[in-house]
Amino acid sequence: MGYPKDLLSSRSIIKHGLYALITPEGLVNNVVPGFENCSMSILGSPKLGASFVDYIITMHEGGKNSEGFCGQPDVESFVYILGGKVKVTAGEQEFILEESGYVYCPPGTKMYLENLEASDARLFLYKQKHKPLEGRKPWVVSGHANQIEYRDYDDMHNVHIKDLLPMDIDFDMNFHILSFDPAASHPFIETHVQEHGAYLLSGEGMYNLDNQWIPVKKGDYIFMGPYVHQAAYAVGREPLTYVYSKDCNRDASL
Repeated sequence: MGYPKDLLSSRSIIKHGLYALITPEGLVNNVVPGFENCSMSILGSPKLGASFVDYIITMHEGGKNSEGFCGQPDVESFVYILGGKVKVTAGEQEFILEESGYVYCPPGTKMYLENLEASDARLFLYKQKHKPLEGRKPWVVSGHANQIEYRDYDDMHNVHIKDLLPMDIDFDMNFHILSFDPAASHPFIETHVQEHGAYLLSGEGMYNLDNQWIPVKKGDYIFMGPYVHQAAYAVGREPLTYVYSKDCNRDASL
């Protein structure tokens, strides 16, 4: 990066346990054992107040995790391909994925990642502890989001959503893609027990976080804690679109 060219400033906002906006300009690289030829930053984590961990990764030529990611009996993982061509191995299953491809690994299944090209690949990676439900067990899921049809969100023709994992009680979490046409918004300001980690894929907008309206754009990461007010308006000339995690299908613990 070299010497600064202006006064030091940042759009990032950190409210531990409540919400965070983390912009790409301020990210630093984290060394995570097992990842080779990769530049990666830890985004959401328990230190921020999240119950999960999110990463943004650039896999350079030869980038891989040959030791496997997660695989503990109580930890599940998910990867979304932002760009490039990546081989993802989940247990005995192998997937070749390009932009919008994804894989979910259930607890006990290691995820192996490998960049297949000389150019960089970019990934959004996630892990969390699984909340088991008696008699239910999730399974490996893979696909490409661009092959899934949008459906209207809350009966609004200018807000669209895709579900990347089955809407099945076997799963205690899901990943979705939510997209707002220019000038579209949530139908109301949400307040709920679920928390989210969201990576913005396109567009610009204003996001309400804890009743503070904050400008956001492509490349930003947003953590939304439980019960934090949240809603968005899309602004600009292209849709405001983001991929995000959500805990679901489980009762609240005492």
